[in-house]
Amino acid sequence: MRSVSAYVLPIMDQKMVPVEDIVEYQLFLVSQEPSDSVQRKQILHQYIQQILAKFASLLAPYIWQKQPFNLRYKANKGNVPAHIGGVTHFGDNLDDEWFIVFLVQQITKEFPDLAARVEDNDGEFLLIEAADFIPKWLKPENSSNRVFFFHGKLCIVPLSQNSRECDSAASLTVSQALELLSAHPDKFLSSQSVAKAVARRINGYPDKIKDSLHRAHCFIPAAVAAVLKARPKLISAAVQAFYLRDPVDLRACRTFHHFPPEMLVLTSVTFTKCLYAQLIQQRFHPDRRSGYALPPLSHPTYKAHELGMKLAHGFEILCSRCGRSPAETTGNTLQSPLWTGFLNNLKKNDFFKGEMEGSAQYSELLKVAQIYFQQSVIKPESPVISSPGEEVLSLLKTLPLNLEAMKKEEADLPPDEDDSWLDISPDKLEQILQEAAGPKDSVPSSSDEEKRYDLSEVTESMKAFISKVSSHEGAEVPRVPPETPITFDVDSFTSALEKILGPSPEELDSDDLESEEDFESLDSDEGLATPFGEDPLTSLRSYMEVMDHELAQTNIGKSFTTKRKTSEVTAPVSDDAATEDMGLTSVDMDLNLVTNILESFSSQAGLAGPASNILQSMGVHLPDNTDSALQ
Repeated sequence: MRSVSAYVLPIMDQKMVPVEDIVEYQLFLVSQEPSDSVQRKQILHQYIQQILAKFASLLAPYIWQKQPFNLRYKANKGNVPAHIGGVTHFGDNLDDEWFIVFLVQQITKEFPDLAARVEDNDGEFLLIEAADFIPKWLKPENSSNRVFFFHGKLCIVPLSQNSRECDSAASLTVSQALELLSAHPDKFLSSQSVAKAVARRINGYPDKIKDSLHRAHCFIPAAVAAVLKARPKLISAAVQAFYLRDPVDLRACRTFHHFPPEMLVLTSVTFTKCLYAQLIQQRFHPDRRSGYALPPLSHPTYKAHELGMKLAHGFEILCSRCGRSPAETTGNTLQSPLWTGFLNNLKKNDFFKGEMEGSAQYSELLKVAQIYFQQSVIKPESPVISSPGEEVLSLLKTLPLNLEAMKKEEADLPPDEDDSWLDISPDKLEQILQEAAGPKDSVPSSSDEEKRYDLSEVTESMKAFISKVSSHEGAEVPRVPPETPITFDVDSFTSALEKILGPSPEELDSDDLESEEDFESLDSDEGLATPFGEDPLTSLRSYMEVMDHELAQTNIGKSFTTKRKTSEVTAPVSDDAATEDMGLTSVDMDLNLVTNILESFSSQAGLAGPASNILQSMGVHLPDNTDSALQ
C-alpha cells in the first residue's frame, strides 16, 4: 500500500520532492457483495455523490488552507480493494486535518457499510495522538491496516493469537482487516482512553468551524471585492501566494495589470485564523512603482489598508503565474444528468433549508451548490484542473463591477472583529498546554492541597517506577498507583545475582575454562570471587560491608539523612552495634528521596524541570512552592 509520504510534486529541475503536511483517507465497502467489479464501481460512485450531498452544508462554505476534501474512485490495486478516497494538502492549518478526521468519522456513522482509514506523513497519527493509552503490543511495525473508523467508532484490529508481538509478519492486509470487521463489527472497539484521546481533537465540530474564522475590514480593489464575493474560498490561494512569494512574483507586482490601486473599496473579508495570522504578521512595503501607498501607522485605517494591499498583491501574483484563461464550462456541466442527481440529493438533505425555489436566499444557495459541484464532483474527476489564477482571470471576464453599489455597502459592513487572540499570555499558553495534555481532575486550592498532600505518594510512585520493566525502547511509567503491593522475589533476585557474579565452581564445565591455568586455579583460594560453597548473596553482603567501612572514613555519609535510634543498645556489643559506633547508621531511603526531589523541584522556580517532569509522567503533581524564602 502506498504511504502518504510517497506523494511527490515536480519542481523546475524535473526532480521529485515529497509533499509534506498531507492527509490521506480511504473508505472501503466492508461487505464483499457485489463481487462483480463493474457493479462495485457503480456503487462506490453513488456513495461519492451521496456523501458529498450529505455533508454539502459543511463542505460548501468551508475555507481550506491548501486543498479541499475530495473523493475519487480508486480501482483495485494489489492487496488494496477498490474504494473511494482522497488526499488533502492541509499546509500549516492542522484544523483542516482534524476536520477531515471528523468528516470521516461521521461518514462511517451515516453510511454503516463503509469503514475508513486515515493517515498522514507521520503514518497512523491517530495512534500517535493516543500514544499514552494504546496497547503495548501495538508498534509501528505491526500497526499498518489495523486502525479504522467503523459505524462512527474507532476500531483497532488486534494481533491474532498465533502472532508474536515482535513478529514483523503480523501486519494485516486491508482485505483481511475488512473481513474481520465484517464478521465481528463490535469486537474491535478501541479502549475508552484511546477513543477519548482522539475525540478530544474532533469534539466541537461542526460548531468549531465558526470559531476558526476571522472577519476583518480591508481596502481592496473593486475587482478583488467582486471576485471574493463570487468565490470566497479564493482567499486562501491569494494569501498563500503572498505568503510564499519569491522575487519573480514581486517583479510582476511592480506594475499591477489586473488589480490597480485606483478603485479601492472598503469591505469585510472572511479569513480563517491561520490565513489572517499569516497575512497580518508579515512585514511588507510595496514597491513605489506599484502605486500602492499606506497611510501613517497611527492612522485608524492603517490595518485595513495594509491588509488590502497584501491581498491585492496575492491576487496579482496568482494571475501572473498563468498565461491563459480557461473556457467557462459552467453551462455544460450543470446540464448533465450528474448535476440533476446531485441536486436531488441536496434537496433530500435539506441543503436549501426549506427556501422556496426562485427566492433570493434559494438563488444564493444554488450558486454555492453549483460552485461546490464543479469543484468537488467534477474537478476531482477531470484530468485538467484549472489553477486559482485561471479561475480569477475567468471571473474577471464575466463579473460585473458596480462601484457605486460597493460604496453604499461600506456603511452596512459588520464590525471589525477583535484580533487579540493573536497575543497569547502565559496563562493562556498554560491553558492551551493543559488542554493538549488532556483533561485532568479538578485542582483544589493551594492551601487545601498543601494540607491534604501526602508525600508518601512520591516514594510509592518512585518505587513503582523502579519495579517496572525497562528496555532499549524506554521505561514503563506508572500512570496510576499500583493496586497490588510491591513484592520481593528472593529466588529471582538470587538468580539475577548468580548471573552477575558467575556460576559456582561445581557448575563450571571444562569447556567454560579457557586454559589449564584457569582449571588449576580452582584448587586454590586465590582468584576466587566467591569461596567454594558460599552463597552468592552472603558474598555480596560481605562486599557491601567492606564498602561501608571504607565509605565511613569519608564525608559521603553526612550528605544522607539517617534513621533515628529508638532505644539505647544495652546488650553485649555486636557487629551491628560496632557498625553504629563507627557512624554506620541506617539511611532513611524514603526521606532522602523526598528531600532530594523537593530540593530539585524548588530549584525549578515554577518552570519545567526534571523533578516535575518525572513526577507528572507518573501522575504525581506537587503543589506550588508558596514559601517566601527557603530555610
